[in-house]
Amino acid sequence: MLEAIIISGIITGLIYALIALGFTLVYGISGIVNLTHGAFFVVGAYLYGILLNHIPKLIPQDLAYLTPTFAIVFSILLTGIIGSAFYRITLHQLLGEEVSILIASICACIVFHQIIFIAMGSLYAFSFTISPLVRGTIMIINTDVLTGKAVAALISLTSFIILGLYISRTKTGRAMKALSQDLEAAMLMGVSTEKLFMFTAGLSAGIGSLGGILYASTVTYGTASHMWMLGLALSFTVVVLGGLGSIKGSIFGGLILGFTQEAVMRIIPGAGVLQDSIPFIVVILALLIRPKGLFGKRIEME
Repeated sequence: MLEAIIISGIITGLIYALIALGFTLVYGISGIVNLTHGAFFVVGAYLYGILLNHIPKLIPQDLAYLTPTFAIVFSILLTGIIGSAFYRITLHQLLGEEVSILIASICACIVFHQIIFIAMGSLYAFSFTISPLVRGTIMIINTDVLTGKAVAALISLTSFIILGLYISRTKTGRAMKALSQDLEAAMLMGVSTEKLFMFTAGLSAGIGSLGGILYASTVTYGTASHMWMLGLALSFTVVVLGGLGSIKGSIFGGLILGFTQEAVMRIIPGAGVLQDSIPFIVVILALLIRPKGLFGKRIEME
């Protein structure tokens, strides 16, 4: 049982870490607690499901096997554009007004929820089926694991590596790191905060959409318009555990939540009814024990 908890906990935890990555990234760069992250989580999943159904009609038959890849890429790009535009139109006007940003972003989640309801209709708004990312199971250290979840965990880990390299090796990434460390000094050095904040908001939304795609195609095999609350709950749990603004903390927070959830589900009989409550229970306990999280600083761009 211990092997199963460890393996499943790592796989689940990496997926959770990716879901929270965009949320903690935008806070670390701009200092904004953007609750709209939950909306981008579900928007990405819907776009992915829609594109899965329509892309095969637009590409040659011999490229049909690339449909999931195309759907993921275009969903991320579209959600990123939506996230960047939303930031520029609304949140950028409220910089420095933390309460107003919280109110505006949570209201936006409800607006996106209603837009999905209108666009998809009541049937698909409550339940929209999404095909598994990859079918079948594989054996990892004597533990049966769904192949789709293993691939999703690998994608999540790769995303963290790519983001880390981007921040440390590119001009834009170094500018993002400078902003996270000292806003005024970065501005004096000629960094365009408006453009960089917009880029970060778009990147955050794209990452959030990827998290929603992986979750919907490997865990729930579907999505619904109200799942923005689940994406937000998972993100909050991970950042509370790892520390708001810490990329490194997102990984550890995700793993802790993954291990906790798997342990509870496997050890306590009938714990399945608590599955949706586990993130909230973990948040309460984490706040009581260590309010600032494991790496509770404003930002750590490791």
